[in-house]
Amino acid sequence: TVRDLMAQSVPDTLAAMAKMGYQEVEFAGYFDHSPANIKSMVADAGLSTPSTHINLPDIQDSLQQTMDISAEIGHGYVVLAYLAPAARTSLDDYKSYVDLFSQAGEAAKERGLQFGYHNHDFEFAPLDGVKPYDLMLEQIDSELMKMTMDLYWIHRAGNDPFYYIDKHPGRFAQCHVKDASSTGAMVDVGAGVIDFASVFAQADKAGFKHYYVEHDRPENSLETAENSIEYLKRLRF
Repeated sequence: TVRDLMAQSVPDTLAAMAKMGYQEVEFAGYFDHSPANIKSMVADAGLSTPSTHINLPDIQDSLQQTMDISAEIGHGYVVLAYLAPAARTSLDDYKSYVDLFSQAGEAAKERGLQFGYHNHDFEFAPLDGVKPYDLMLEQIDSELMKMTMDLYWIHRAGNDPFYYIDKHPGRFAQCHVKDASSTGAMVDVGAGVIDFASVFAQADKAGFKHYYVEHDRPENSLETAENSIEYLKRLRF
C-alpha cells in the first residue's frame, strides 16, 4: 500500500504506520537496506513484521539465503507474492510447483518459519478443468504451505471465501484486507462491497492470525492507509 513512501524513507513510513495505529506490517522488498537495519527500524517504530513477500526466483535460485534473511529480520511467514504470466501457462507449470513449494516449506520449517502463498484471481481460472488454487491446496501439505487469502482477488475471481474456509479449515494463516467497488475497482477498505465482518467472524475456522490492509494502486497511499484503519477500528463482528 505504501511502497511509494517506503522507497523514499523506510523509517519515516514505519513511524507513520505506527502513529495511525497499525501494529504489524508485511514487507515486499527491503529498499536496499540490510536485514539488520530492517529489523532495527521495525523495532524503533514499535512494530512487528510477521510476514514478508518473496518472488518465484527467490525460491528457485536462492532459497536458503531467502529463508536466512527472513529469519534474521524476524518474520514468521515467507509468502510467495505472485506468479508472472510466463510462469503459469499451463496446469503442468502448477504441478511442477508442488515439489518446489514443498521444498520451500521444508526450508522455512527448518528455521522456525512458515512458507505461504498469496492468491490473485488467475489461480481460480480452470486449466484443463482444474483450478490451480484447488490443486495447490490439495497436493501441498498444509503444514508446508499456508495461504494468505486476498479478499479482493478471491472476490474479483467470483469465488466464495467461505467455501474455501469450510473445505480447508485452518489453512489460511493470513489475510489481505482489500476492498472492491461494485464495478470491481480497488478502493479503500470500507468504501466497497466486501463484507469483512462476516469473513472475520470465521477467523478461528479459517486460521487467520494476521491481517494486512492492502491497496495495489492507491491514489494517495497515506490516505488509503489511514482511511482503511479508521474503518477497521469501527468494525464490529
